[in-house]
Amino acid sequence: MHASTPKRRPMLLTMLRGFAFGALLGAAFMAGFFFRGGMPLQAQGNRSYPLLQQAHGLLIDHYLRPLPNETQLEYGAIRGMLATLNDRLTYFIDPPVAASESNVLAGQYGGIGVQVRRDEQGRFRLYPFRDGPAARAGVRDGDILLKVNGEAVPPSARQDEVDQLLRGEVKDGNGVTIEVSAEGEAENTRSYTIPFETIEVPSVVWRSLEEEASFGYIQVLRFTSRTPSELQKAFEELRAANIRALVLDMRNNPGGLLQESIAVASQFLPPDLVVLYEQSRQGEREYRARDGATLTDLPMAVLINGGTASAAELVVGALKDHGRATVIGQRSFGKGTVQLIFQLLDKSSIHITTAEFFPPSRQPLEGVGIEPDIPMIPDSAGRDVELGEAIRHLRNLIAQG
Repeated sequence: MHASTPKRRPMLLTMLRGFAFGALLGAAFMAGFFFRGGMPLQAQGNRSYPLLQQAHGLLIDHYLRPLPNETQLEYGAIRGMLATLNDRLTYFIDPPVAASESNVLAGQYGGIGVQVRRDEQGRFRLYPFRDGPAARAGVRDGDILLKVNGEAVPPSARQDEVDQLLRGEVKDGNGVTIEVSAEGEAENTRSYTIPFETIEVPSVVWRSLEEEASFGYIQVLRFTSRTPSELQKAFEELRAANIRALVLDMRNNPGGLLQESIAVASQFLPPDLVVLYEQSRQGEREYRARDGATLTDLPMAVLINGGTASAAELVVGALKDHGRATVIGQRSFGKGTVQLIFQLLDKSSIHITTAEFFPPSRQPLEGVGIEPDIPMIPDSAGRDVELGEAIRHLRNLIAQG
């Protein structure tokens, strides 16, 4: 965290740039920018709203049936006020949903600490988080998952279903037994019984690719205060492995801290190139790549999909607009506006749109997204065809010199 971070004040839960929830709480979708800072306790533009007060009084005096309680009436008035703005991302959420929002931001879950990926052959591969329970038990990068609790993993299973099999409540006796094998060693299976632990989800994961050991793979899951340092560690390990090309996976990255996303883009671009433009009530501001880029020389492909949003789209847009990487996958989410989240007195909150961002080309992101250079149709069986295409594309680039 930067030393210049202003102190937070009581009114503000946090300043979150571009946080968007889906229609269902259980399918909450975080898409946006966090912005560190504070806001004045006293809001501007207080009004008495005499018409609203009059309407409230008439309801009390004349309405046939029991009225909702005062809080519910206030919530309804707030929602109605925000609806007049015709902005899907300026909205009100009541306290239970606001509390769930905080849980989403915590980036924790109960499980064994692995990423699951379905390869082009349809097999589920495991990639344990460093120092997590699966890694400590002996699970290796790329192990093929065969069984969970003695039951074979069916080829028809969805990736999210397999993810859930490897997660659970953290308490004594809770865990999972898995059977795995390494590539080419189907007859040599290994079994591990792994207890569930609270998993702190990293913001960056990386490895050399099994399909092409000389290619590095970095996935940025979201932009947090740890992302630049985790990215540097990834660079160091992949450089030591003498990689010849890089795949940057930004699929399902919903966004995060603005300054950290600029720092990520700066690692791949020459200094002083424009990364993004911001339009707000204060006018236009541009953000440029910083000095100290680490990987400006390697051939590079970036993977995106409909879950690539907000800050992630700005990084991808900068790399695409400056010709630094080939973008592969599906059109991104299209999230180019910025919201601040303010907590109200009863711990409900309001999201308010305050700015819009644009990539170097100034093409709008909001409601549009980024079109990939190589469009891909998602595989109906969930196989990672985008990664396979990126590997083939980078091989061709290297072969062409």
